[in-house]
Amino acid sequence: MKYFPVFIDAEHVNCLIVGAGEVAARKLELILKTPASVSIVSPWVSDTVASLAKQHDIEIHERVFEDKDLEGKSMIFVATDDSQVNQHIHDLAHSQSKLVNVVDNTPLCKFITPSIVDRSPIIIAMSSGGVAPVLLRYIRQKLESVLPSKISLLGNFSEKFRAKVKQALSSVTDRRYFWEEVLDGDIGENVLQGNQALAEQQLDTALEAYQAGNKPKGQVYLVGAGPGDPDLLTFRALRLMQKADVVVYDRLVSPDILELVRRDAEKIYVGKAKSKHTIDQEEINALLAKLAKEGNRVVRLKGGDPFIFGRGGEEIQTLIQQGIEFQVVPGITAASGAASYAGIPLTHRDHAQSVTFTTGHLRDNTIDLDWESLARKQHTLVFYMGLTGLNIICEKLIANGLPEGTPIALVENATRGNQKVVTGTLGNIMNKPMTANIKPPTLIIVGSVVTLHQELNWFGASA
Repeated sequence: MKYFPVFIDAEHVNCLIVGAGEVAARKLELILKTPASVSIVSPWVSDTVASLAKQHDIEIHERVFEDKDLEGKSMIFVATDDSQVNQHIHDLAHSQSKLVNVVDNTPLCKFITPSIVDRSPIIIAMSSGGVAPVLLRYIRQKLESVLPSKISLLGNFSEKFRAKVKQALSSVTDRRYFWEEVLDGDIGENVLQGNQALAEQQLDTALEAYQAGNKPKGQVYLVGAGPGDPDLLTFRALRLMQKADVVVYDRLVSPDILELVRRDAEKIYVGKAKSKHTIDQEEINALLAKLAKEGNRVVRLKGGDPFIFGRGGEEIQTLIQQGIEFQVVPGITAASGAASYAGIPLTHRDHAQSVTFTTGHLRDNTIDLDWESLARKQHTLVFYMGLTGLNIICEKLIANGLPEGTPIALVENATRGNQKVVTGTLGNIMNKPMTANIKPPTLIIVGSVVTLHQELNWFGASA
């Protein structure tokens, strides 16, 4: 590790910036976020630097650098286009054991400014030592996307109660475990949601309980995992998956999404496959309640959206009956994911002015639906769980007025790398050779919007 990462108390820093172009402006903007005092030396000044200096009452010496400018300065940024001047200031500052940074010239830097994710008072600083700035920006973008935008509220909340917790819990280990519970649990979530008063009340209660050795109450999070592509998870879903003690998941949750769950979380599979239920719904409901009552943070991870053919409502009813707290995190439902990644708009001015989501699930070898109302023109139909009953769906729609030539699409493993799309018509889809190879999970889309698939298919192969 060539560069030792430290954070300097900027309240006692006297900073000099030599140069006043756009490069110097970037350093000035950064240092202005701190309480450091700043002065600038440059024979000419850019509009950006002039504006910043005026806003913050910064002293500018419009002249060339003089050796005496280093007097009383503890940090120096050099941002001129004169290599000889840059070298001279570096050598002079180095001889006086001052921190000096010659911008974009790593060998002449006694310190470097890191890439920063600023959620003050929480600050994340990263560096590649000047060897991979593009990679560093890429990593920063990743961090920006997963950090809650309001994590600064957690920082302020922790600061407010730090002394109180320290006084109540003398053991460093006890304090660490307590703060982990606070930040990972319901209290931290309420802080992020802006429920400050409730969070403070909960912290007082939790602190008293922790002192008495009582474990906090468990909670259940019903999280929509989306159609399969992990990039389609919401930020909140990912955050809750990372704090879960137990994850209860179904067959439609992709392996890539499961990889994002907290490593040491217990994972319980409760999937169902083509009428072969590993565990029935009532048992799942009871399991969620049992795990929460044991004090766990339980994530019920469901493919798609919990409230669209996900039986989330049934699970919540059980939790309410047993007095268990819960939250619901919506996800991108399979219909939206499949349609978007197959290039099939569910509505289009020239094709469909409405869309219906329905189930194609077989019961007693039939599908009991209002077929007459479904078989409409200028309308899109999306069938969930309909692959086994595909022949019945086609027959019923034709019998109730849709032409045999009505387009239909089967989308297997929507949004995933192995997505497959088979298109045809109500009259011929069963005879398509590729139809026999389609496996669940598959969504069925019916309507003239399917004709747009070939033109708009941006993601995967079709058959």
